[in-house]
Amino acid sequence: MAKTQARVPGVEARAGKFPGPSLIPALHAIQERLGWLPREELEALSRDVRRPLYEIEGLISFYPHFRTEPPKKVTLHVCHDLSCWLQGADQRIAALRERYGADTEIEVAEVSCIGRCDVAPAVAVNELPGTAERAGALVAKTRAGKPVSYTSRGYSGGAPWPNDPYAPGQERYRVLRAVLAGDVDPGQVIAALQESGLRGMGGAGFPTGRKWELVAAQTATPKYVICNADESEPGTFKDRQILAEQPHLVLEGLLLGMLAAGAEEGWVFIRHEYRPEEALIRREIESLRAAGLVGEAVRASGNGTGTGRRLQVEVFTSPGGYILGEESALIECMEGHRGEPRNKPPFPGVYGLWGQPTLMNSVETFAHVPVIAERGAGWWKSQGINGGTGLKFFAVSGHVERPGVYCVPMGSTARQLLDAAGGVAGGRALGAIQPGGASSNFLGPDGLDVPLDFDALAKAGSMLGSGALVVLAEGTDLLAAATNVLRFFRNESCGKCVPCRAGSTKAYQILSDLMTAGGGARDVDERIPQLEETMRRTSICGLGQVALGPVLSVLRLTGQENHHGT
Repeated sequence: MAKTQARVPGVEARAGKFPGPSLIPALHAIQERLGWLPREELEALSRDVRRPLYEIEGLISFYPHFRTEPPKKVTLHVCHDLSCWLQGADQRIAALRERYGADTEIEVAEVSCIGRCDVAPAVAVNELPGTAERAGALVAKTRAGKPVSYTSRGYSGGAPWPNDPYAPGQERYRVLRAVLAGDVDPGQVIAALQESGLRGMGGAGFPTGRKWELVAAQTATPKYVICNADESEPGTFKDRQILAEQPHLVLEGLLLGMLAAGAEEGWVFIRHEYRPEEALIRREIESLRAAGLVGEAVRASGNGTGTGRRLQVEVFTSPGGYILGEESALIECMEGHRGEPRNKPPFPGVYGLWGQPTLMNSVETFAHVPVIAERGAGWWKSQGINGGTGLKFFAVSGHVERPGVYCVPMGSTARQLLDAAGGVAGGRALGAIQPGGASSNFLGPDGLDVPLDFDALAKAGSMLGSGALVVLAEGTDLLAAATNVLRFFRNESCGKCVPCRAGSTKAYQILSDLMTAGGGARDVDERIPQLEETMRRTSICGLGQVALGPVLSVLRLTGQENHHGT
């Protein structure tokens, strides 16, 4: 797998990094077996693979999932990020610490978003998700050694989502089979994506067809395809739901991407907090293997002859960290390095995993490919409204009656989406929204009628981002909410570049001290806009570039922008 093409300009700094294979799966296996990573196990691994111990320790120190001390019998993780904070996470955490703080068998820890914002405040007990209301029962069962199960919520109402071309009972993977049989050319799939206007749904919004065409045009081999399922931004859980309800579409889109790009190996890179969804994806891959659609010699039909094609799909479990959602940091992780973003160019489509051309899309992007390939670009474009194109999944959380996942026409307004979710909880007035997850700027009530689309939201001063609508009722302390978001970015900074690492820490300290002293938005001084400009202009990746954007948007909403020169 680790064949590398000749180095291209811009990658000189990677010359000193250890070559693969990645040791992260081996570290996962040790921790899965023992619950932590004892030093003697690490020394044995170092000897077995002939890699220096300091390299292994460098990996462990970077990734939050790895433990270097034995865990207590029960580990209770409680999310403290925005959607959970809006539902009283601070009070829940205080109550749980009071209840279990002196218990030597239970560890209570605050954690960043675990992707269960629809049941906020969310918890995980020994890594199995749950709700704060059930935390006591989950802890008791786990302590007693009783099995704890998790049932995924369904939001489609029992019917297929509108992006699913397969009716109940129909044979799935119809498009994939047609391509394997030679009835549809992979180039036709790329052309359909280009004509459809589908853009990446993970946040960047790069035209999907153009990306596929770029990788397909590369002459270097082998090529790789990766589904980025490391959805980790507060308020964002739509990909989790797509994985749970549409694993067939995600994998069909991934496999079509492999055929179109000329790749034989693909991965679903999934965050470790999505254990139930990972199990579903693994089962779906095994069913594909049994059907002959994945393997060393795939078949176009169950009893058909081999196509001569090799299509291998595996799951790579993330060792944790929001930064791994950034495509080059994700690749660094898969190669077995610390997940720090690369300088660009070169881009992954030219020089990606192991230095080879790599196609990477998000869960939602891949899930939309089969219906576009089957029904055509015209059908897809007709699904949008208000100038939008196609369909869009949104996660809705915060102060809302029915938090969950909704699939709506692209271009639907925030008002329409909020109405579909039952409106603001308790009939309260709206204070503000974040239309695209934690990294998007806050909009006031006058932003409710802005179409939820890339260009319209950018013009309104925010962005579509990760497709997560977070609702804040009137009376919510918006500066405290924005500072909560900033804390997330501070905690999740990989530390590679000084502006992000030092700037986020300094800004959070300034704002925390101000609020502790009883100050508000009117008291924020010029240091915050200055730090925001520095981070936005000089940070390597999007994390540092957007970290203070929500804070400045709150200053604008509260009428402080002229005072601060923002």
